[in-house]
Amino acid sequence: MKVCYLGLGSNLGNRLFYLEKAIEMLNKIPSVQIKKISSIYETEPVGYKPQGYFLNCVVEISTDLSPHHLLKKLQEIESSLGRNREKEMRWGPRTIDIDILFYGDLKIDTQDLKIPHPQVFKREFVLKPLREIAPQVLV
Repeated sequence: MKVCYLGLGSNLGNRLFYLEKAIEMLNKIPSVQIKKISSIYETEPVGYKPQGYFLNCVVEISTDLSPHHLLKKLQEIESSLGRNREKEMRWGPRTIDIDILFYGDLKIDTQDLKIPHPQVFKREFVLKPLREIAPQVLV
């Protein structure tokens, strides 16, 4: 089992509902065990500014899914909660966004998956909840 950290964010509709529902759906994936959940933080949008504030958190999981299979499962959760990547603007509003921040100590750089997440060290909305539940990861 690998320890992974996921960043979750929502800024459309009932933001808290989308975060809680995504975590509930994560918990139902047989090969995923939720270990820790950070507090939820309200944060200003990054990139495209004229949009609502986000609610963000970080979840620590353990899994034996491969990184690409985990990504597929996360995208299925996003889709089931109304996210449509083909119609949305990059860094625009979304019901739910789930990013793989770290997957063990793996480094992956493919077109569809980059681990560690390339923006992880630049985004306070990821760093603050990550420091809360796993400060050792940022050393």
